[in-house]
Amino acid sequence: MPRRLTLLPLSLVLACGVLLAGCGDLVVQTGPLPQAVPLPQPALVRTDAGTAARNFIAVVGRMEPMVEQECAARSRRLNCDYQIVVDDRPGQPPNAFQTLDRAGRPVIAFTLALIGEAQNQDELAFILGHEAAHHIAGHIPKSQQSAVTGALIFGTLASLGGATSASVQAAQEVGATVGARRFSQEFELEADALGTAIAYNAGFDPERGAAFFARLPDPGNSFLGTHPPNADRIAVVQQTLVGLRGF
Repeated sequence: MPRRLTLLPLSLVLACGVLLAGCGDLVVQTGPLPQAVPLPQPALVRTDAGTAARNFIAVVGRMEPMVEQECAARSRRLNCDYQIVVDDRPGQPPNAFQTLDRAGRPVIAFTLALIGEAQNQDELAFILGHEAAHHIAGHIPKSQQSAVTGALIFGTLASLGGATSASVQAAQEVGATVGARRFSQEFELEADALGTAIAYNAGFDPERGAAFFARLPDPGNSFLGTHPPNADRIAVVQQTLVGLRGF
């Protein structure tokens, strides 16, 4: 579903830095894998508003060209003109997400709370790379198609069983949910891997950036969970870095 945003130009983020001081605790929602080496859990030290804003602007300045270069290299059909914005809607928890505007332009939004609670530039770079990777890998249209397929299958099965129109509609809604979430964990791991490469190539430390996983509640292995276990995500980052570093 499209999200309504107030888009703040990056040049104004510093002026809005005072808003970051009121951010709450971090609650970001972002074949067999090798066992991950546990990352040290960083102490949550609140970054002052001015530093947080400067960190965000610096990261965007270095990451945006790398993101667009990676996007263009992988597909000539994609719109690679990313728009990176600040979502300043009141009461938003620490979060980042990727969406598309009406013209199909990829948009990556960071809430003020997330910018304020990021511990360093590496965390912001890793998150930005991860969200950019969702567009490069085509995860939004893939999820939409999977949702349509799930709705069709569940709705057809319900209608064959003589269900009422209301029951068929309910079955379609369940099918759409199951379909949309079918590959969500796989997509998250894929975005972690590609986002790691993008951040690394831009000169950031993705392993240090992925340390924010240590501050998140572990989603576990829920069948319809949208995010994979934190250990799997850390393992993907570490495995990707081994390949990038050549050892």
